[in-house]
Amino acid sequence: MLDTHRLRIFRSVVASGSVQAAAANLGYTPSAVSQHVTALQRETGLALFERAGRGLRATAAGLVLAEQADAILNRLGEAESLVADLRAGRTGALSLSYFASVGAAWLPRVVRRLTGEFPGVRLDLALREWLPDDPAERSDVQIAVAGGAGRTGHEAWPGFTAHHLLDDPYVAVLPQGHPLADRDEIELAELAGERWVDNDFARGWCRRNLVEACTAAGFRPPFHVEAHDYPTALAFVAAGIGITVLPELGAARLPPGTCAVPVVRPVPVRSIVAVVRDAVADTPPVVATLAELRAAAALSPAAGGRSR
Repeated sequence: MLDTHRLRIFRSVVASGSVQAAAANLGYTPSAVSQHVTALQRETGLALFERAGRGLRATAAGLVLAEQADAILNRLGEAESLVADLRAGRTGALSLSYFASVGAAWLPRVVRRLTGEFPGVRLDLALREWLPDDPAERSDVQIAVAGGAGRTGHEAWPGFTAHHLLDDPYVAVLPQGHPLADRDEIELAELAGERWVDNDFARGWCRRNLVEACTAAGFRPPFHVEAHDYPTALAFVAAGIGITVLPELGAARLPPGTCAVPVVRPVPVRSIVAVVRDAVADTPPVVATLAELRAAAALSPAAGGRSR
């Protein structure tokens, strides 16, 4: 194995034509330069220099090695620059996955900051309603839904850390002419006799939270119509087909003719977390992503903020 440090010293001797000049240029003692040149000749088994008056002249083998050393040192310099860029977040890639309602509400501001501060970083965005079991398939940052308030459910993931962002309570979305539309809050049991519109294709944590809350209130939600996403379910409510119950963040953009009323006793809540890969947690793009997600969560109605 060639020692790159010795190659640098050897290249300086070739360029300057003497050990003394190379030592002065590098800030070393002449004896230290001589020792490195001697060691390099011993390692390669080649005579790299010959005497030329008071100086040194590279042999034919030395000139060939010097040419190769230039290429090696150039590539090493490029690699060192790349490492510095990666450490500073100026290049590389960041994978980020999210679920639909967060994508619409939070992702634009996150992506705007990342593309502005780190234009050389490639963003790999994926709409994903679940967390993969295989660690290799997980994103660097995944915005995910956990269980009830304060429970992340991801503490045991080796190599990842879950950061709580928001506890998002549920609301009932009703047509404005509905008898309960002017209420400040609605007890969940009061909705037992309504025509319910489902809004969750994945039937994951969001739906599970709702069903568990309804069970605690003494009934099972009677889903008469199944929609696969929040916008479609909200459109059905606007058309007078029924009511739907969903997290407050999903009701940020209500269609005309509808209103959202908080549900209580019990209050279904979903916790939103950012699950971050520990290996990249301290890189500037990930730090910026987490900061922007927290800022977006703080502006959500559930956090007492307001949307921009």
